[in-house]
Amino acid sequence: MPPIPTLIFMVIFCLQSLVAMLQNGFMAIVLGREWMRSQAPQATDMIIACLALSRFCLHGSATLNNFLEFFGFCYQVNFFGIFWDFINTLILWLTTWLAMFYCVKISSFSYHVFFWLKWRISRLIPRLLLGSLIISGLSAIISASGNTIAAHFSHGNCTFGHKTLIFYRHYYLSHGVLMWLTPFFMFLVSIVLLIFSLSRHVGHMRDCRRGPYDSSTQAHTMALKSLAFFLIFYTMYFLSMVISIVSITPIQSLWYWAKELITYACISLHSVILVLSSPKLRKALRRKF
Repeated sequence: MPPIPTLIFMVIFCLQSLVAMLQNGFMAIVLGREWMRSQAPQATDMIIACLALSRFCLHGSATLNNFLEFFGFCYQVNFFGIFWDFINTLILWLTTWLAMFYCVKISSFSYHVFFWLKWRISRLIPRLLLGSLIISGLSAIISASGNTIAAHFSHGNCTFGHKTLIFYRHYYLSHGVLMWLTPFFMFLVSIVLLIFSLSRHVGHMRDCRRGPYDSSTQAHTMALKSLAFFLIFYTMYFLSMVISIVSITPIQSLWYWAKELITYACISLHSVILVLSSPKLRKALRRKF
């Protein structure tokens, strides 16, 4: 029987995961229906629908994997961990494409590259989604290879020794840098470009003695609010994964469940922002209630 504080965090984590799965399932169903009905679905709806479905799977796999490990389920190759790695990498890339789409469509840069992307990025989204699946599959293969090597080092035992833990840290830290740092950097660049575009646009409106709250400024502001909030959540989520690799905490520890609670709360809060910023999702939510 775990200590009472640990048990409380476990119960809160379960409730949070359940709410997050319901929320993301709702988003995926609503936008998925719109996707199927429309002959030319909006690029943002495609990305958010895939993102919601991926997060639904992420919360489910994380909950199942945590409790199987907590109750001592023994497996030499962590199949749920491999699936989690696939979904997590997919989510990072999908979020990056969403940020880049906002940046290209809303920003007011006059460079030829941005003009080219403005006309073509909507048609590029299906290819980018397919590319995300391929990269995530490659990440899962790397993760499976690491699990197989670790199982070989442990000689079939479920309890990893010191050498195996050292291998885990170095292998998965390199894996994280390779697969996760690139989309994180691209996301940061997209936000910086949006901030610069917004400040330049507001300055131009003031020079022309026009109101600073025209439609273009509002579009910049709404996108920035969504991306700025997620920048905080995304950074916390990214750092928590790196910390988990560098410093392995026992699953029976209170700090492990506190870390899990904070990590997945960040993802859940961004899903709330996506619901509130989407007219289709708000309309569907009002119909339900």
